[in-house]
Order: sequence, then C-alpha cells, then structure tokens
Amino acid sequence: MDSNNNYTIRLVREGDLDELLLMMQEHADYEKAAFSPDGKKERLKKALFNKFPKLNCWIVEAGGRLAGFVSYTFDYSTWDAAEFVNMDCLFLREYARGFGIGKDILNRLKEIASARQCINIQWHTPAFNLRGIHFYQRNNAESKEKVRFTLR
Repeated sequence: MDSNNNYTIRLVREGDLDELLLMMQEHADYEKAAFSPDGKKERLKKALFNKFPKLNCWIVEAGGRLAGFVSYTFDYSTWDAAEFVNMDCLFLREYARGFGIGKDILNRLKEIASARQCINIQWHTPAFNLRGIHFYQRNNAESKEKVRFTLR
C-alpha cells in the first residue's frame, strides 16, 4: 500500500462476511482477547442486513483486498440525555496502518454523528494498545479512566 489514498471505505456486503470474521479474529488476537467465529456469520448477517439494522459496518478495501473495518451503533447517554455513536470496533491490518485511513474513518464517523445530532463518539481500547491510544490522542480524542465489566 502507498500513501496516495489508494483505498475505499464502503458499506459491508454479505459477500464480505467470511473475510470480516477473519479480521475480527485478527482484531481479537491484537487485543489479546478470546474469539470464536461459531454462529457469528448468521448473527452478523441479521444485525447488518435486516430491515432495521442493529449494527453498521464499513469495510476498508485496498489493492483489491479487505484491509480493515469499523463497526458502530447508535446508543443513548443518560448523563448527556442525548444519542451518541458507539464505535464498537476499528481495525486495520498492519499493512494498512499509518496512511491516514483511521483518521479518514474518524472524520466520516464525525459526519454521521453530526448529521444525527449525536453528542459524541465513544469507544474503548485496551490500556496496552499504546499505538492506538497515541493515534486517538493525535486525533483530539479524550480518554476517561474506567474499568469495563462484562456479566454473563
């Protein structure tokens, strides 16, 4: 890949789901998290391509191959009494990092948030993801110290 913006950010298609699952596994590996693809293709298909989608996803295509993705939802903040964009995942394969794609994605998400009158965009990243944290800080994101819990 080169720095001449030879990439496209587009909506995910059903035909992308197998490769999306591979990128999700790579993302989980990068974040040192467990991941199993079992049953997820069908659930993602429902969430993404339903009449009223629960999940939004863009794919980054570069050089004829899928180079990354971002997924997001709209949620509501009690404290702000306003809707916000929840960026669930942002992942670029190693060869696609450092070319401004992540910044482009954030700018597009800002446009979506603004058009929908969202108060902000929120996301989380592991504390050890220093490269990601520096990227977000360079793009004027502010961090909040919180501990994330999951209850099964």
